[in-house]
Amino acid sequence: MNAVDRLSVFKTYKLYVGGKFPRSESGRVYEVTDAKGKWLANAPQSSRKDARDAVVAARKAFGGWAGATAYNRGQVLYRVAEMLEGRRDQFVREVADAEGLGKSKAASVVDATIDRWVWYAGWTDKIAQVVGGGNPVAGPFFNLSSPEPTGVVAVLAPQESSFLGLVSVVAPVIATGNTAVVVASEKAPLPALALAEVLATSDVPGGVVNVLSGRTAEIAAPLAAHQDVNAIDLAGADEVLAKELEIAAADNLKRVLRPQPVDDWTATPGIDRMTAFLETKTVWHPTGSLGASGSSY
Repeated sequence: MNAVDRLSVFKTYKLYVGGKFPRSESGRVYEVTDAKGKWLANAPQSSRKDARDAVVAARKAFGGWAGATAYNRGQVLYRVAEMLEGRRDQFVREVADAEGLGKSKAASVVDATIDRWVWYAGWTDKIAQVVGGGNPVAGPFFNLSSPEPTGVVAVLAPQESSFLGLVSVVAPVIATGNTAVVVASEKAPLPALALAEVLATSDVPGGVVNVLSGRTAEIAAPLAAHQDVNAIDLAGADEVLAKELEIAAADNLKRVLRPQPVDDWTATPGIDRMTAFLETKTVWHPTGSLGASGSSY
């Protein structure tokens, strides 16, 4: 067959829920275009049912992921970075199309994204040393505080930074042992859906990260009101939507991370997004006393 006669194989993007790639329950799709309005793909348009299914998957995966050792989580996340490095050229194309960037600039964004993933992978077994520790108390007790994951976190990915911003809000959630339901950028969802393919073929257990695409407000509303979602990051919501979601989230006292303007996603992020979705458990334990002198250990 002559090369000019060959038909291209168009990529079919799908949701990522519970380690599988379902089409939207509603069967709907919407057109995704590049910065110049050129058609790129039809992305699945998630429904409320898809959002609920993603929460069920995230809850099912939570026990095993939260119970894994911090060192093991770091190994798993580093494996994702390895695979991103291996598919670097693909993501350069994805980001260039999604954000209207030149190849050189898109390559810089992808490199920063991979570095960001490695950065959070390194924090998995260190964050407890920073935010936990022994507390001085008046009495013969050990008093120890240690961080624990909050649970299922709904994450509204940034709208403009489709890959670096996405990883910057998802990686800290799962690095600390939470599971995530991610709502991809509405106008540029393809890098997030491509990332799901990397997660599926890495060591990240199914359900730890679930990726939905579609209309942000439509998907976010049931997530904010869901009784089995423990926290929500509103990074990708505008001011009006964020207020509506915050009110809905109050029903079961969700932790809410309000939208915070980020001028430069390449800047060192600090640990705020990790600590935002951690609970602190404090344990008291008697030390006991030795001998008549009352000395303790």
